[in-house]
Amino acid sequence: MKYQPCIDQCSSEGTHCLGCGRSHSEIAETKQLVKGIVEFIQKQDYENPEDFVAKISKSVLKKISLMDK
Repeated sequence: MKYQPCIDQCSSEGTHCLGCGRSHSEIAETKQLVKGIVEFIQKQDYENPEDFVAKISKSVLKKISLMDK
C-alpha cells in the first residue's frame, strides 16, 4: 500500500476518506502517533524539535530497511 497524504478534502462517510483514500482508522492512529510525539517533545522541552523529528524519521527508515533484508 502506498501512503497518500491529506489533501484537505476530508470526509467522514464510509470507511475511507474520499479526499486521500486512507481508512479512518489509519488516520486516527496517525493522529495518535503525532500527538504522542508532540507530547514527548513538550515534556522534554526541546528547543529544537525539528532536529528530534528528523532523527526519529531517519531511525524509523533505517529500521524499516533492516527489516526488508
